[in-house]
Amino acid sequence: MTFRVEKDTLGEVRVPADAYYGAQTVRAVENFPISGLRPHPALVRATVLVKMCAARANMATGRLDARLGDAIVRAAEECLAGAFDAHFVVDPFQAGAGTSHNMNVNEVLANRANELLGEELGRYAPVHPNDHVNMAQSTNDVFPTAMRLAALRVAGDLRPALAALVAVLRKKSAEFDGILKSGRTHLQDAVPIRLGQEFEAWAVALEKNLAAIEGAVPGLAELGIGGTAAGTGMNAEPAYIDLVVAELARETGFPLARGANLVERMQNMDPFVALSSALKGLAVNLARIANDLRLLSSGPRTGLAEIALPALQPGSSIMPGKVNPVMAEVTDMVAFQVMGADTTIMLAAQAGQLELNVMMPVIAFNLLFSLEILKNTVPKLADACIAGITADRERCLRYLEQSVGLATVLAPYIGYAAAAEVAKESTATGRSIRQIVEDRQLLSAGRLAEILDPFPLTSPGVPGATHQAENTTQGGDNNAGRR
Repeated sequence: MTFRVEKDTLGEVRVPADAYYGAQTVRAVENFPISGLRPHPALVRATVLVKMCAARANMATGRLDARLGDAIVRAAEECLAGAFDAHFVVDPFQAGAGTSHNMNVNEVLANRANELLGEELGRYAPVHPNDHVNMAQSTNDVFPTAMRLAALRVAGDLRPALAALVAVLRKKSAEFDGILKSGRTHLQDAVPIRLGQEFEAWAVALEKNLAAIEGAVPGLAELGIGGTAAGTGMNAEPAYIDLVVAELARETGFPLARGANLVERMQNMDPFVALSSALKGLAVNLARIANDLRLLSSGPRTGLAEIALPALQPGSSIMPGKVNPVMAEVTDMVAFQVMGADTTIMLAAQAGQLELNVMMPVIAFNLLFSLEILKNTVPKLADACIAGITADRERCLRYLEQSVGLATVLAPYIGYAAAAEVAKESTATGRSIRQIVEDRQLLSAGRLAEILDPFPLTSPGVPGATHQAENTTQGGDNNAGRR
């Protein structure tokens, strides 16, 4: 490999001869070999977009020469098309509030702009990374603005995917609405429920998560760009601030606005905390659903096996024929990661001091990673798992008929104590609730059939309540009607 020698304020630095980044990027790569990861593509593109719009705004105010500004804009357009992805190389775990990332982008754009103007890499003339690409900007307003734009972009991919998952759950809810089964609380027999009701509950929960995510989005659209180093706007023309926000809104299509208080926009990370919290809420419910899917599909012979998940891949290197609930398992793992990332974001957000939060890079990394893995997981869960679920109607009904939870239905008619005795005998003998009530002649066969009619048991109301007074002639508790 051949090198060129560049100079920065600390001295000479050897830079790969064909690199579009420069000395400050090389120092950052040497200082922060932490994760081996590259910056999230959405963050890179958002930062480049800020630079492009800033160049246009600076040209409009007359501060930036049009020849240089046009070259910066052309270089930015090429970067947005992915032509220089290999040259954005700074580890996401970096000190300096994102200065290394900002300078990486500044250097790439300056070198490419100069190349377009017929100059060599590394000379930084006539376009300079600080004087021209970073004009009227600071890392302190550029980086959080890029974070906002990147989060809006990736969240925009997650939201329709989540809405599609809700729709798939609703479709399954309708398909399974006629399947009766035993409910379970504490993993023990409980009152009847329809399988479709379980799927509908999952859909409602995720719909609320979607609303929470959408509710967090407007806070990201209020930008602090133009605040420069401390939110005061020093070195930025007032007209520039409005122009750059308008340019960003035009380019992104997002309803962006200038922050009412640029100092506050720089200091506080609460919009990212709010979105991360909404993602954590989604992760909690996804894990809950995944756990239920794993439990309900357990088997195929020695588990519940009320539902079957699509077989996606062999599940064991030693047990032939074993198939595992892989999409539910990976959903759990993604959910755990998102929950942990939320804690990191919370800690980093409260670590800000005075005019700046220097922990922005770790907030950006965790938030964008959470959005990325969720937007990738949600469609797979919907399409590769839930859409293909089948139900074992007969097994569900068999479990229901054997459920000790049916004793609950009897309590209004024979009393809690008598119903508890029936449940106890059912547990001890394995006989059904119906058989025991018939043998004890606690209710007539017709009355019992009416009370235990399964479908009414899955809706509000007291089964057979129109004839409830008859329980006094059937050996029931005289006080049962008041329960």
